[in-house]
Amino acid sequence: MLPFYFILIGLMILMMCGFLQSLFHSTRATTKDYFLAGKSMFWLPVGASLFASNIGSEHFIGLAGSGAASGIAVAAFELNALFLLQCLGWIFLPVYLAAGVYTMPEYLRRRYGSNRIQMYVAVLSLLWYILTKISVDLYSGALFIKVAFGWNIYASVGILLLVISIFTVAGGLAAVIYTDTLQAFIMVIGAIVLAVISFNEIGGYKNLEPRYARAVPNETLYGNDTCGLPRDDYFHIFRDPWNSDMPWLGFFIGSLPASLQYWAMDQVIVQRALSAKNLSNAQGGTLFAGYLKILPMFIIVMPGMISRILFPDIVACVDPDVCYEVCQSTVSCSNIAYPTMVVKLLPSGLTGLMLAVMLSALVSSLTSIFNCSSTILTLDIWQKFRPNSTQKEKVLIGRISVVVMVGISILLIPVVASSSNGELFYYIQKISIYIQPPLTVIFCLGIFWERASETGAFYALIASNTISVIRVVLELVYPEPACGEPDTRPEIVEIHYFYIGAIVLVVALLVQVGLSFFTTPMNKDKLHRLTWWTRYDDPSRSDISPLMDNQDTEIVSYGLSIISSTESEEISTQMTPELVIADPTDMTTEETAKTNILRFVKWFCGITDEVEVEEPNKETATDFLDQDPRHKLILNSVLVVLLAVGIFLYAYYG
Repeated sequence: MLPFYFILIGLMILMMCGFLQSLFHSTRATTKDYFLAGKSMFWLPVGASLFASNIGSEHFIGLAGSGAASGIAVAAFELNALFLLQCLGWIFLPVYLAAGVYTMPEYLRRRYGSNRIQMYVAVLSLLWYILTKISVDLYSGALFIKVAFGWNIYASVGILLLVISIFTVAGGLAAVIYTDTLQAFIMVIGAIVLAVISFNEIGGYKNLEPRYARAVPNETLYGNDTCGLPRDDYFHIFRDPWNSDMPWLGFFIGSLPASLQYWAMDQVIVQRALSAKNLSNAQGGTLFAGYLKILPMFIIVMPGMISRILFPDIVACVDPDVCYEVCQSTVSCSNIAYPTMVVKLLPSGLTGLMLAVMLSALVSSLTSIFNCSSTILTLDIWQKFRPNSTQKEKVLIGRISVVVMVGISILLIPVVASSSNGELFYYIQKISIYIQPPLTVIFCLGIFWERASETGAFYALIASNTISVIRVVLELVYPEPACGEPDTRPEIVEIHYFYIGAIVLVVALLVQVGLSFFTTPMNKDKLHRLTWWTRYDDPSRSDISPLMDNQDTEIVSYGLSIISSTESEEISTQMTPELVIADPTDMTTEETAKTNILRFVKWFCGITDEVEVEEPNKETATDFLDQDPRHKLILNSVLVVLLAVGIFLYAYYG
């Protein structure tokens, strides 16, 4: 067990180094510093953080579990990112940078001039994070810890959340990105090690396909039953469009728009790209993350398939009583495919390495979620109730909101543990496809169609989300039958959720386009630097007054107010109380200790005693969007290679 603890301690030291790096080399006193890392990141940490924030512990549990249960098709979700991340870098990010926004709900408010859309999308985003990220990450991380090491779930996850909250609360986005960079490399190295060992156990890659076809549990083999048999199309990404678990047509018209929303319009992903120092570094980050996203198919999905080959009676069990005895689930035990590999194949030292991998995945994913959730809660919700709040107050609220999210996460552990049966990754995709397509519609129309109106966008969200809620209720009332049981569900419930996503998308599109034609179009002078066509406009523009405010149209400057030095001195004199600096020689030992503790706490949290005078926003669109011709040529060349690799993988495994 000694190597195990050495590796675990080594991981904690590396994480602490990244954390201290952010404390000593970044400022965290303003919203720009705390929520966007001062917009100072170069391409490598941006790309590593994009990868690490996406690959959470649910990927190791969910991707491997789906690979074990149904084959390679689940890898299509990962290969999507090769293309969609580049849509972020080359299409959407230039608009976000030109608009100067911090959050995605903020962009929608500026584009449509509506507080109600901003609040609606902010709450919807937080709900989605809770349902598909925080709760699932905690459950999958706890499941791995329980299966692999027998540790108490609540104690171990509680300690992890404490560490995660300290990193996120104190360091802000800079701390998250620095630790993500370290954890991304830990995850990749550890997963490659297990993949190499697992392929060696079956005699190499050439044996994966034929041996998976024979990976049948004994209860199926000797019970004259078809339940537990591998699918005939297990080694194909694209499957029958009507009667399969991964219909290729539904994937393109239903799942792809939902994935586009995640990779190009979701706060977790976009916030990392916005932290880059310029567009070239942001695009370099999306390219680096795109190349890293090639790996999960080979180092997570395929090892999950190998787990079924090596341990079919455990991973591929079908009898409810047997499954419950193995993994406390009556539906399936495929979710334990990855931790079973770790326990059964690796020696003690490498087991410690894989624990480091899982902890890295859990920490990187949750720090990302907590940071972006605090950004949305502070800038999109709190600021609406306290529009005159200071920079210090907003950063403080951001930190407090992280603590609140941690508390909610702990309360969710038993709920998720009792409800997340079956294939975890498909659960994530199903919830995402019900929520994300209408967001894709209102973002895309807002960016590329200047006539798109606030009324159309808002009611498109309402109409499409209503359909999604009805579908979820029907699924709860008519659950999917287990293998061998008759299917008595209504036909509407039997429609694959990919096609429900397509229906939701079309409804949102029709509602927004239709209502936009019957409402007054936006004045073009209010859309400067908010659409693809106006991204290079002059920075001075008129904001659209929020439609829910019962007040006359208010014209405000796009940038922050420019205050002269004389005016700022007068304001400082009026607002800042007179400071009396005590003589250290007059202070007692107790007072000195309290002063030193207070100084440490302020430094640790990035709080300064300086008077807040915001720097005026003098940047033009060219400051964000202009690129060195050589850098642009290199980036475009690397982009072409990446897209060619993605097309080849889809064609080869399709």
